[in-house]
Amino acid sequence: MRIRPIRTEKDYQAALKLAASLFGSDDQNDRDELEVLQAVIESWERSQHAIEAATPAEAIRFRMAQAGIAPRDLMPYLGSKSRVSEILSGVRQPTVDQIRALHFHLGIPVASLVGNFKHEPSARPSTTSKAAVEKLRSLGFIRAKESLTEFLNRVAPSAPAVAMLRKTRTERTNAKTDMAALEAWCAAVLLKAEEASVKKKAKINDPAQAARELAQLSTLPDWHDQLIQTLERMGIILVVLEHLPGTFLDGAAMCRADGVPVIALTLRHDRLDNFWFTLLHEFAHVSCHLKEERQVILDDLDVASSDEIEAEADSFAQEALIPPAVWAKLNKSSRAEAILNAAQNAGVHHAIVAGRWRYQFSDYRKFSKLVGRGEVKSAFQVD
Repeated sequence: MRIRPIRTEKDYQAALKLAASLFGSDDQNDRDELEVLQAVIESWERSQHAIEAATPAEAIRFRMAQAGIAPRDLMPYLGSKSRVSEILSGVRQPTVDQIRALHFHLGIPVASLVGNFKHEPSARPSTTSKAAVEKLRSLGFIRAKESLTEFLNRVAPSAPAVAMLRKTRTERTNAKTDMAALEAWCAAVLLKAEEASVKKKAKINDPAQAARELAQLSTLPDWHDQLIQTLERMGIILVVLEHLPGTFLDGAAMCRADGVPVIALTLRHDRLDNFWFTLLHEFAHVSCHLKEERQVILDDLDVASSDEIEAEADSFAQEALIPPAVWAKLNKSSRAEAILNAAQNAGVHHAIVAGRWRYQFSDYRKFSKLVGRGEVKSAFQVD
């Protein structure tokens, strides 16, 4: 066998010449020699023309370009605006928790996010912040001298779903979520749900038709009262409870101890468009996705999700609020008159159409006066 290690460019050229002479030979010895020679040549080429691995920042930017993601869309996974900027510029490497969030929610390979860089470790196991506990205390859920653990133990008989929270929740939650605060919020929601008079489990034969009925309530001057009454007739409890520090929630779907479904909303954005989309999203979960083995579904709708039931709920809510045939008549050049006409044709409040347009076309400067800002908390008499 005439193969030698390649140490110089001259050796490399000689190896290429030898390989060329061996191509097409029927002799088994020549074939074996060619196979070994090719391995030697490839090894030399890799050593001389190694492709530098992408940095975590480059991997994130590549995924952003693929998915049309803006820097602000990374905040649920990376933190503040300044932290996003630091990571995208390569000044700071993502932490282990941030790597996990980027991999799960955006599908970026872990290897691309790790690279040959030193990363910050995972955060220590979270505990409820003092602010979250004090908020619950000020709202009357936690008693004066009661600890969080005592509170959770006290409401446990009324809120069995909370004990299943870590196993049953979907992953549409912010990477910075404080799990203890999240459990406390769910427990408070279910405690509040105990006050509702609904005693019958929901039996919704046609969820899509029921959702359209709910959506069309948005045009009524007394939509707030009509919504609560309609949901109660359907056997569903509506609870409004602001999100606690560390929870980053828009809404949730869960089951009361007796199995009666609960839709919980935080109203954190206080806009009509966000309210109605979140409501119908959670209605989809209540009517289609809650099961004995999945009694809590939590949603931060600023977070993208690859979860199948989340995609179904998003699509369900969009079609319930604006039928596809109505939406198809709008485009990026649509003006306010087209938004108002579409809302009339869909039988819903114009804020719903304006909000969908702003999201769909990623233009949050237009129609800002049409999305019903500040009109939800006042209807529910929430400060």
